[in-house]
Amino acid sequence: MAGYRDAAVLAVELISSGNCVEPAAAWGQATSKVFPSSASLRDKGCPKGAFLGLCNEGLVVGVESRNDAKSSKNGEYAIDAVKVLRKNKFLASQPDLLWKKVAGNAKTQNHQMDVVIALWEA
Repeated sequence: MAGYRDAAVLAVELISSGNCVEPAAAWGQATSKVFPSSASLRDKGCPKGAFLGLCNEGLVVGVESRNDAKSSKNGEYAIDAVKVLRKNKFLASQPDLLWKKVAGNAKTQNHQMDVVIALWEA
């Protein structure tokens, strides 16, 4: 969904501009703007966890690492996806294949790769 891609990029812009210091608050503001009429889309945990995991690990340009924060499983998927992308940039155009490389076939992607790919391309 392009919405979570847009939210990820907007959240980084909010942090980089100094309008928001905390990644979680930036994510909340960004999703409120991207999904103004849908609380369920704003509150979806998987893309948020992916975004926060990347931020915590210091993998987002302009966002200071916060290694003191524990990553969620979704954050770990996102971090692993960046490792995979570093070896094979082509997978940025193949989110389903990227997901399979990270999580296997047992789980279904829930917009985590949208966040990763949006920030990778930005």
